[in-house]
Amino acid sequence: MSDNAPTASNAQRLLWAGFMAILAAGVGFSIRAGILSQWAEDYGFTMTELGAITGGGLTGFGLIILAGSFIADKVGYGKLMAAAFVTHVISAALTLGAGAAFASGGKEAAFQCLYWGMFLFAIGNGICEAVVNPLVAALFPKQKTHYLNILHAGWPGGLIVGGLASYVMNPDGGEAVSWQVQISLFMVPVVIYGIMLMGQKFPKSEAGEAGVSYSEMFTQLLAPLMIFLLIIHAMVGYVELGTDSWIGEITGSIMASKQKGLLLFVYTSGLMFALRFFAGPIVEKISPLGLLAVSSVLGVVGLQLLGGATTVTICVIAATVYACGKTFLWPTMLAVVSEQFPRGGAITIGAIGGAGMLSAGLLGGPGIGFKQDYHASAHLQENAEEVYERYKALDEKGEEAENTFLGFSVVGLDGAKVGVLKDEGKDLAKAVKNQEEVAEGDKDKNIVALDKWWQDAKATAETDKEPLDAAALHGGRQALKLTSYVPATMAVCYLILIMMFKAKGGYKAESVTDTGGSSEASENSSDEDTV
Repeated sequence: MSDNAPTASNAQRLLWAGFMAILAAGVGFSIRAGILSQWAEDYGFTMTELGAITGGGLTGFGLIILAGSFIADKVGYGKLMAAAFVTHVISAALTLGAGAAFASGGKEAAFQCLYWGMFLFAIGNGICEAVVNPLVAALFPKQKTHYLNILHAGWPGGLIVGGLASYVMNPDGGEAVSWQVQISLFMVPVVIYGIMLMGQKFPKSEAGEAGVSYSEMFTQLLAPLMIFLLIIHAMVGYVELGTDSWIGEITGSIMASKQKGLLLFVYTSGLMFALRFFAGPIVEKISPLGLLAVSSVLGVVGLQLLGGATTVTICVIAATVYACGKTFLWPTMLAVVSEQFPRGGAITIGAIGGAGMLSAGLLGGPGIGFKQDYHASAHLQENAEEVYERYKALDEKGEEAENTFLGFSVVGLDGAKVGVLKDEGKDLAKAVKNQEEVAEGDKDKNIVALDKWWQDAKATAETDKEPLDAAALHGGRQALKLTSYVPATMAVCYLILIMMFKAKGGYKAESVTDTGGSSEASENSSDEDTV
């Protein structure tokens, strides 16, 4: 066998099963981005509330990556993947119950149902991520960057599938397929990876095979370089996944077409999918850190260009630059951690993924949503205060509903009201008609209140649309421009690392057998794990 040969006979099957698991996460993520407007219109969510739902999913993703990584070598990769499959099924059932929850408990009940449904979806994704990253690193120890990028091509692959599905199911000017049907599509790759893993044997991590103790694996987290990498990857999660939660909506506003925004999202995901298969040849020319530094600079340029785009052509060019920038960030960071801390096993590589997901969930999704609310509301107040007063978010008592983020607060725009304006009250009219045969005391109070509001607001609908569209566009652009400062900071950090390694003779991958340490066997690790 050559030095680059995989370590197990079923390595390719396990690699592609992991690919399908990550693809399932991408499909769900992409479909969710395409139905945010349906959720806003159906349940009256603001951008910040939608950001909290999307962020909740990413937060759960991050937490479970950490927890799963800490126990992966003890429990076994196979058992964890079985748990991921079950969790994915339960999350689908809970998410699909949001409509019934809204009917019985209103907006708050629907929010909780979607939030925890997305949270459980992320739990399943996180378990998969906690397993497949150290698994692939162990299966292909001499080509980690190459195969981790191939593994994570499943993510943009899922975005492509989900994006195309959204494009077909959410036609401009036509009736959209119910969001329940759309979100259910992520179960297709879930079933596929479940079948592919049946009966398969799983290896341990590199550290587990070398007999590194759990105490030594944990101590790797305290290394100054490891802490610095954790901070950098938190920024990677913010800029990549946080932005991806919103990019279709924002570019759709810029190009005045939600459909065009979806197609642009599919196009950039296609670029990522293709490029990730060529990470190996690229890092042979420049080091992984060089690739990361260049990627960060492209991310800055792409987001700045998107934030200032005024035409479809400029939007496509800007999105292309941004896509090239974000393509290699996540999997190459995983490879760097695995190469520099091989004795950390699943723990260090899981910690880096967890940091990225937690940042995306707690800061990226909600933060970018808040920035849109903040700047859109400010723009509308300044240019059309009467319109703002009509469309601002109110609570059940009729008082201003403030959204907060990191100590800042803003009263955003009510997504249900904006949705009624966009379709000129057509969906609302259907909902009201369905309520006609319902007893007065059992009528949906949210629909009743929205219809009462619309009877007054439709008199000014024709003149309200332009300032509302302008405000949404301004909010999206400002959010992208402000987000570009994150990859700018990352670029500086990567330059610091490049100079640090240059002073030591250049970047090189460490070997689990060359870094010393305890030879104590991993406690309670099984020699063989089978699903």
